[in-house]
Amino acid sequence: MQNSDAMALSAALLAAAGDLTRRIHDGVVARGFEGLRPAHGFAFARLAPDGATVTDLAAHLGVTKQAASQLVDEIVRKGYAERRPHPADARARLVVLTGRGWACTRAAEEAAAEAVGSWAEELGEGELRSLLHGLTRIASNGPVRPGW
Repeated sequence: MQNSDAMALSAALLAAAGDLTRRIHDGVVARGFEGLRPAHGFAFARLAPDGATVTDLAAHLGVTKQAASQLVDEIVRKGYAERRPHPADARARLVVLTGRGWACTRAAEEAAAEAVGSWAEELGEGELRSLLHGLTRIASNGPVRPGW
């Protein structure tokens, strides 16, 4: 692949990711969940299904523990998550989604399905499945670095 093609592919992937993030966020807001940023959604994805410590969340988001702690303070204050004693570590606290946090997560899943559904209309179901397969093979399992 030529350098210019590699840059074009990079730009297209980044544009698609940015558009998808915006569409999911807009869908969450349209479903009545306000006062959130896309970064909160990336945190919710790590907190579901079993919760996480602030340290785990910081690693997932690729941020400092202080930044993750501030994000947790914010979603706890807004009623989307709560801190509980960690079942395996008396020194740690587990951050888990509340009912409102789970409802918001379901709203994000619905918005994602709508956004990806429009891709299926454009690409066709087979090409979309190929895209999923290819991206799954090359995507790292490293931190998700949302735009703050």
